[in-house]
Amino acid sequence: MKNKTTGKDTCTFGVHFTLDGYKGDPEKLNDPELMGRILNELPEKLGMDKLTEPIVKYAEPRHIKDSGGYSGFVIIAESHISIHTFPKKKFVSIDAYTCNNEMDSAWIERYFRDAYDLQETEVQFFKRGLNFPKEDLV
Repeated sequence: MKNKTTGKDTCTFGVHFTLDGYKGDPEKLNDPELMGRILNELPEKLGMDKLTEPIVKYAEPRHIKDSGGYSGFVIIAESHISIHTFPKKKFVSIDAYTCNNEMDSAWIERYFRDAYDLQETEVQFFKRGLNFPKEDLV
């Protein structure tokens, strides 16, 4: 594919998976060890390489929309995976971004449905960097 402006060959940079999960198990959503295990094992299951150990922190309640929960993050060579839980709302927000050109979004959705006993999910899966240059420009 050619960039319309530069005329250079391009490709996509990667793919981005997002999941908003509803009606999950509040105890699992409030479990920092579970989140840590997920962030530790998921990169390998997806064929990705961790650059850091997972970080999981408790986020204090801030306002009516945010009644507190855990946020976790792992940097992978291919980009990142993040999880934000809201146990009192039985809600989780997840994203996995990779510079790989594919990811099994159905598998990841099932993985998180099982991990947090989610009853409903909203998934978005889209390509990133649609005009990413195939070769260095400088």
